[in-house]
Amino acid sequence: MKYKRILLKLSGESLMGDKQYGIDNERVKQYAEDIKAVHDKGLEIAIVIGGGNIFRGLSAEKSGMDRAQADYMGMLATVINSMALQDALEKVGIKTRLLTAIKMEQICEPFIRRRAVRHLEKGRVVIFGAGTGNPYFTTDSAAALRAIEIKADAVLKGTRVDGIYTADPEKDPLATKYEEISFKEVYAKNLNVMDMTAFTLCEENQVPIIVFDMNKHGNFMKIANGEAIGTLVK
Repeated sequence: MKYKRILLKLSGESLMGDKQYGIDNERVKQYAEDIKAVHDKGLEIAIVIGGGNIFRGLSAEKSGMDRAQADYMGMLATVINSMALQDALEKVGIKTRLLTAIKMEQICEPFIRRRAVRHLEKGRVVIFGAGTGNPYFTTDSAAALRAIEIKADAVLKGTRVDGIYTADPEKDPLATKYEEISFKEVYAKNLNVMDMTAFTLCEENQVPIIVFDMNKHGNFMKIANGEAIGTLVK
């Protein structure tokens, strides 16, 4: 394996599959099988999931809701998604731990950095829920922060698109894909694949980011093996 420990970032929208809302159990099952295949090779895996398939704080703010209140609701949505993935992972035989930035003792553990690292060392897949626990921060920022805290070798951002493009490939047929790009180029070209706070955290702490298509079966394993899949940001 190219890496020893990675952080996988999944968007909430990716859990919808072909649905317009909520969680597609078949998509979650596919993710669990792909994660298991890599985990069985000995890679330590931590995961952060967004909540956009259930609730988006930014969208609610535009409708008139208080931004902090809306963001806390979004954090709860990420916990729902985390629990769904946890269930799917345990059904394929992987031991997991769900740690959240907001205390919910009945369903998960509070986030404690040393405890998270110990779980990883014991071979458990660790899922981080509730973002950073603070409003105004996205789950991309939470993924970057947790990756740095647990000393992950890379952040792998699994999306519906197979990398970073010059424009949105779902809207612009002339958009071309970057195989590799620097953090400085991302800033200069204002490429909004992850928010700038996440990019800055990763750049300052020398954590590379790989953006790839998680929906294609086997891609996660290819990246873990060091194949050039998606777009590398470093």
